Amino acid sequence: MAKKQLCQLGKEINHALVDINQPKEWLIEQVRQDTGKYFDRSYLHKIETGELSTPGIVSSIRKILCIEDNTKNVQ
Repeated sequence: MAKKQLCQLGKEINHALVDINQPKEWLIEQVRQDTGKYFDRSYLHKIETGELSTPGIVSSIRKILCIEDNTKNVQ
């Protein structure tokens, strides 16, 4: 089975984690603490591939990693 390609947000998440030298497990724990919601590695993978885009989770990830939402500027 072919590996799913990362969407733009997935690429940004991975680059941000490398920039701050943190593993995905760190991000998962931060999102759990920030949202109080269930979040795991599988859920993160679905966000990274664009399979899911739960607004509260995506917003939390963007806030934690300081990733701007460039889609809001598109008209």
